[in-house]
Amino acid sequence: MLILRGLQSPDRQPVAVTIGNFDGVHLGHQALLAQLRTAAKARGLPSAVVIFEPHPREFFTPDKAPTRLTNLREKLELLAENHVDRVHVCRFNSQFAQMSAADFIHALHENMHAGHVLIGDDFRFGSGRSGDFALMEKIGMQRGFSVGAMHSVLHDGVRVSSTAVRTLLAAGDLHAATRYLGRPYSISGRVMHGDKLGREIGFPTANVQLKHNRPPLSGIFVVRVTGDHIAPLHGAASLGVRPTVKAHGRAVLEVHLLDFAQNIYGQHLRVEFLHKLRDEAKFSDLESLTQQIALDVEQTRKFFHHLETETSR
Repeated sequence: MLILRGLQSPDRQPVAVTIGNFDGVHLGHQALLAQLRTAAKARGLPSAVVIFEPHPREFFTPDKAPTRLTNLREKLELLAENHVDRVHVCRFNSQFAQMSAADFIHALHENMHAGHVLIGDDFRFGSGRSGDFALMEKIGMQRGFSVGAMHSVLHDGVRVSSTAVRTLLAAGDLHAATRYLGRPYSISGRVMHGDKLGREIGFPTANVQLKHNRPPLSGIFVVRVTGDHIAPLHGAASLGVRPTVKAHGRAVLEVHLLDFAQNIYGQHLRVEFLHKLRDEAKFSDLESLTQQIALDVEQTRKFFHHLETETSR
């Protein structure tokens, strides 16, 4: 997959393009990408996706912006898994925010050489969100590129959206979030050195770097961990501010990998959240915390044993 900055194309080959934030790359996004691939193949064009970084709401109202489901690297990895040929990452700044809807369409056509544009039927773009599907279709007819609409994807009668996924994750409903995403929710990052407290109390952890503005979920979880140089591993993870250890701390993702003792500092891991065990809690002392961690690990082993039993039937 080719990753490009801005709306400039490396060649003059026409492309089939779609536009959006694609936070989480959920089932709705996946359906849009599948329709894009079909349209691109029918026209003999590469498929291209335009995304924005940061999220426009992070630019306009950073204090009120939604939590990120995916950072930029995670989003690009998921787009690659959906067989996108090109991704254009547009820096969303004051200059970009002031671009008129007509100028944005002009850039798509003249700079990216859009031959086909596919957008959600409710997608808005341009300064003041003045552009819509009708305007894109009108200018497309004038400039000679086709325009297609994608309708919302429903699951059990509910529109699949990044907002819906965030709500489910915040409520700890990982099973429903998995259905909306089409896969377990995951966070990826590099293993960093931490304060080594887990090792001291008998439960060493991998401290996975967080690049999200705020994680969309918190608590203690059963997880599956994958990486470039390790087989899939089982683990128990803590995602939160560790109130027993620090007051007013930042969110930290720590994973205790079951029956694993290799040095993986510096490796990039993907942590898949399978089941929530409990909310984060503040304990009176480290001994009480250690006892609870032992129970969490025991519950994690039971979860995977049950899962393996069900799978083998």
